Amino acid sequence: MNIKRLILEGENVSLDFKKTISNCEKIAKTLVAFANNRGGRLLIGVADDGTIKGVKAEEEEKYMITKAAHQFCKPALEPIFEEFNIDDKLVLVVEIPKSYLKPHYALDDQGKWWVYFRVQDKSVLASKILIDVLKKDGDNEGTLITYSEQEKILLTYLGEHGRITLKEFSKLTRSAYKKAQKIIVNLILSGIILPHITEKEEYYVLAD
Repeated sequence: MNIKRLILEGENVSLDFKKTISNCEKIAKTLVAFANNRGGRLLIGVADDGTIKGVKAEEEEKYMITKAAHQFCKPALEPIFEEFNIDDKLVLVVEIPKSYLKPHYALDDQGKWWVYFRVQDKSVLASKILIDVLKKDGDNEGTLITYSEQEKILLTYLGEHGRITLKEFSKLTRSAYKKAQKIIVNLILSGIILPHITEKEEYYVLAD
């Protein structure tokens, strides 16, 4: 594993930098977000800007991450640890494989469990649609898409406008929210459309 090359990629959907681990609740969000997406790696001892700071006490960091993975994630996760010496500094790599027990929940400091999902370089709170996607993805049953009139309208609209929200899709096809949501979930599972989440809204685009 070429750590310097990884760092040059920058933080992304499957890579996150942490200078140190000081809070189990915060790190649990990242762990479940990786597990709920396609897995990922944490580089401990690396600052947000990619500067290698090094880990001072790797056993303490491992303890915090393992505690977060076992006690603050539900179902529990099993992190895989590797150590690398880069420029006389220790970098701890924590791998979280893609999970087939989705969705995973993280415990917050109020004692509540929440589902997180990795979007670009952020661990974001999953919407009801994304939770439904994770549940069906975890079932691993596969999804058969038959293009009804509503799917055709959706794909045509995305081809012309680039993006759509659940509310817009429901209005466009005059479908009940629940039915519109089911269509979007199936299309996400089939890899035909992708969710995009911002602080203000969730919308959908055609997959590349």
